[in-house]
Amino acid sequence: MDTTNLPALNAALNATSGVLVLLGWRAIRAQRKREHRNFMVAALSVSVAFLVSYLTYHALHGSTKFTGTGAMRTVYFTILVSHTILAAITVPLVVTTVTMARRQRFDRHRKWARVTLPIWLYVSVTGVLIYFMLYQWFAPA
Repeated sequence: MDTTNLPALNAALNATSGVLVLLGWRAIRAQRKREHRNFMVAALSVSVAFLVSYLTYHALHGSTKFTGTGAMRTVYFTILVSHTILAAITVPLVVTTVTMARRQRFDRHRKWARVTLPIWLYVSVTGVLIYFMLYQWFAPA
């Protein structure tokens, strides 16, 4: 299996997820509940596709070494560490937030979503940034 395009696909899925989360947030702020649900289900679906693609890539390819030096190396690893920790935290946050909505516990859903949304967005944006830093701006030779 050729895995060379999976990092770009992963970045696109991350970006798409982030946009869908923002659209879902905008929809609920406008009291468009069905639209909100549809955007959030789409964001969750895209995130699951990302996770499958990401795990496939790393199972087949392994890790890619960051080749940047100096201050950029520090910036990269700072972003990577925060992204990785928050990505791991995002999974149970999203599951809990979705579970509260499915059980129609919207008071609890709202409380969880206020924590989940900014973390999910951060993970989506930094995932794309990590892609550019690792595969475009400081691509291995």
